[in-house]
Amino acid sequence: MSTIRDVAALAGVSYTTVSHVVNNTRPVRAEKRERVLAAIAELHFVPSAVARSLKARATATIGLLVPSNTNPYFAEIARGIEGHLRRHGYCVFLCNSDNDIATQYAYLRVLHEKRIDGLIVASAGDDVRMARALSQSGVPVVMIDRPIAGVAADLVQTDHEAGGAIATRHLLALGHTRVGCIAGSASAGGISASRVAGFRRAMAEHGVPVAENAIVEADFSSPGGRMAASTLFDTFAPSAIFAGNDLMAIGALRAAAERGIRVPADCSIVGFDDIEMSRYVYPALSTVGQAILRLGETAASRLLDRINGVTTGAPCQQPVAPRLLVRESCGRPLLQ
Repeated sequence: MSTIRDVAALAGVSYTTVSHVVNNTRPVRAEKRERVLAAIAELHFVPSAVARSLKARATATIGLLVPSNTNPYFAEIARGIEGHLRRHGYCVFLCNSDNDIATQYAYLRVLHEKRIDGLIVASAGDDVRMARALSQSGVPVVMIDRPIAGVAADLVQTDHEAGGAIATRHLLALGHTRVGCIAGSASAGGISASRVAGFRRAMAEHGVPVAENAIVEADFSSPGGRMAASTLFDTFAPSAIFAGNDLMAIGALRAAAERGIRVPADCSIVGFDDIEMSRYVYPALSTVGQAILRLGETAASRLLDRINGVTTGAPCQQPVAPRLLVRESCGRPLLQ
């Protein structure tokens, strides 16, 4: 690989002259500039980003930690973040913790070694070491979707409790009273608890008691949703199910089909997230939408404001309002 000194030797100039041409830090006579550019082209020279970052004290790179890159929700968030940052001259290091807090912490150390300019975290869960490292890093941080206990950072997230209530109210308004809930894993922290709280609030508003076996926990995956829905069908016989995310709702659709339960004639199902896949399953999934791309873009914009000093002061929360998207998977119940 060619070096800056190789370019200087071929062009017959000093390596500082090459540096000025590459970095536009000082005017260089046209004749010398042309020789340097020709040498760069001939040697296929690529300037060292590391060397430039050490001089500028910035790398134009952002770290992004997600708990699962196989979950379309986080893939769509990452697309929104990456697209916004690319338009502003930044590249993104994407790290998948696979829902493991030890892996999450290990990736955080790697990203800090890369001297990132900022960090966006969708957490895999609370972790004392992670909280301490983020608080001491001196790097601007934005949390997205999931806060980490002990971390004072900007937080961009959907109002999860409101979303759970919106989904449940829709089912109740259709006339359902035997409404089951597939809750996300407790390891996800406040997200699952908030969505279940919204479910309980809406049920209480309508005077409908929540049976002990009406809520089953799963792991935010389609297999988990399938197993949880199977448990509900076998032990609770719901006429409607609110699933804590779209992947679990898609698993519930599968469980219903396996039992000959028609959706929505025999059981209505509503999810949460509005991942792209939810529009193409059959029947198309009713869901509480989060405007996922906008969520990612908002987090990226908030981080850039911190990096550039546009936003200063105490961390703040920036909510993104959820909305109900009614499709084919919900309908009025048969006689209960």
